[in-house]
Amino acid sequence: MESKRQQKYSKLIQKELGEIFQKEGKHLIGSAFITVARVMVSQDLSLARVYLSFLMDKDKAVFDTLNKKKSELRKHLGNRIGKSVRVVPEIALFLDESASYAQHMDAVISKLDIPEASEDDEDEEED
Repeated sequence: MESKRQQKYSKLIQKELGEIFQKEGKHLIGSAFITVARVMVSQDLSLARVYLSFLMDKDKAVFDTLNKKKSELRKHLGNRIGKSVRVVPEIALFLDESASYAQHMDAVISKLDIPEASEDDEDEEED
């Protein structure tokens, strides 16, 4: 369980990275639409695990580019939060697969063939 300090730090990093992707990171991401889904910070606040979600599946190449340019991303983050934190954390990027997993589960559930309950079964339940 994260401490209050870790949670505060995580929210700050999530907000700032979102703004970096919108304003300063256009040369890194191009026209891709990236959402910073969640940020988890280590107990010593030295590592931030950043989970990114992409609108299109074809934008996975952008993820590879961002992974190669993590130091530049950390520099932008340091310029924004450097005065309010002691140490700018190292950034570890991960793909957030929760949206694609939810779509997969919706597809699985919609394919299920669930027979409707007969009237006899309903009458037995009421008794």
